[in-house]
Amino acid sequence: MESIATASQPQNLDAVFAALADPKRRAILTRLAMGEASVSDLAAPFEISQPAVSKHLKVLERAGLIKRAVDAQRRPARLQAEPMAEAVSWLEEFKQFWTSSFDQLDNLLEEMKNAETKGTGNE
Repeated sequence: MESIATASQPQNLDAVFAALADPKRRAILTRLAMGEASVSDLAAPFEISQPAVSKHLKVLERAGLIKRAVDAQRRPARLQAEPMAEAVSWLEEFKQFWTSSFDQLDNLLEEMKNAETKGTGNE
């Protein structure tokens, strides 16, 4: 039996969030949003080796966030944003909760302000 918490989650959601948790991987995705790039292109702004960048790319690839092609001796990577859209969609489910919570807080603060105003006006 499937629990409520996992019933509506895309299958790959854990991998997407795990991949997005690392700042270097997020920076790589930001770079790939501008167009495909090789490992050496992606390694240039970081103080890490090309093999380390390759490991990051493997994590991103397993999460479905990038695709890698074979172009002669290089394997350029390109962004695949669909899994991020699924993560955003999942997060959107909580927007109603937060909106409602903030509305309740606004109402409480307004009531407190009105009560304070009435209390100081009668003195």
